[in-house]
Amino acid sequence: MSDRLYLGTRKGVFTLRRSPTGRWSVWKVAFLADPASIVLSDARDGTLYAALDLGHFGVKLHRLRANARKWEEIAAPAFPEGADPAASSTAEPSAAAPSVSKVWALAAGGTDQPGWLWCGTIPGGLFLSKDGGKNWELVRSLWDHPQRKEWFGGGAIHPGIHSVCVDPRDSRRLAVGVSCGGVWRSRDAGASWELRGTGMRAAYMPPERAMDPVIQDPHMMVRCPAAPDVLWVQHHNGIFRSDNDCESWSEIKNVQPSSFGFAVAVHPKDADTAWFVPAQSDEKRVPVDGQVVVNRTRDGGRSFETLRKGLPQRHAYHLVYRHGLDVDPTGRQLAFGSTTGGLWISEDGGDSWKSPAPHLPPVYCVRFG
Repeated sequence: MSDRLYLGTRKGVFTLRRSPTGRWSVWKVAFLADPASIVLSDARDGTLYAALDLGHFGVKLHRLRANARKWEEIAAPAFPEGADPAASSTAEPSAAAPSVSKVWALAAGGTDQPGWLWCGTIPGGLFLSKDGGKNWELVRSLWDHPQRKEWFGGGAIHPGIHSVCVDPRDSRRLAVGVSCGGVWRSRDAGASWELRGTGMRAAYMPPERAMDPVIQDPHMMVRCPAAPDVLWVQHHNGIFRSDNDCESWSEIKNVQPSSFGFAVAVHPKDADTAWFVPAQSDEKRVPVDGQVVVNRTRDGGRSFETLRKGLPQRHAYHLVYRHGLDVDPTGRQLAFGSTTGGLWISEDGGDSWKSPAPHLPPVYCVRFG
């Protein structure tokens, strides 16, 4: 099992450590009081990356190499001069180029791509670094795609890329999730793109456009490492699954107490097992009946279990952001953090939960190391 847990929070990057007896506790805090939007623990070489949102001072990226004591600042992605400023219908037409307001996704390239990092931002840019974050290049093939002009903001003013799923069989194949812009797939390391969202449904659109792939709002997308053709999406309008590498999607219906939410995790070895942390609805982003639960399916979405043991079941109003849930490589350890600073860890696949640090800052991202 993993013995490190990294949290990106509104007040810094928190590292928790698991003792030999199984007790989790806060070990270190980096960038105290600075908002950390995303954290990546790179399994290829042990490097830890953290993205900070410093308001007037802009977006910053830092990395901590394996066995190093000090973080080092690296380049942050930036739109080049001449990039179309029309990041969305609300963009200022007079702007020379859009500016990155948030790093919303960080993903490592394949094991055959040392140094490769993918970065998704708000507004909806996809960036690639081939040298561990020293330099970034905007993936112009996606940014300049004619259909990008149809993207629009969901919870944010501008659309954003929050999910980057690299295929472990072939590192040139990847899929990205855009809010709101649907699911896009590349088979050539980002040189070209295909819009793939057939079967997704957007109830917030007029009926004639509800099934349009380019206006879908996938909140979070994950790929099963052991069965890479299987991807799960927690969508604005429910839960969707693809068994054919994004070619088509099936909606998972009749999920209780709710199918609304932001986070999803898939078992690394069993594509039919996935976890979700539901909220009541878009209009009421709190747990149903004030009870925090985790929904788990172990049969590909045909049925669900509602897991409660160790979770607050009275007057609890936690919401879990899209990066706030994670599962470790064994599939037995899970952790999720909430907008009100709660943290829960399970070491039995979600059957029971413990809270090692209940009074943290609002949690944006949870990642096992």
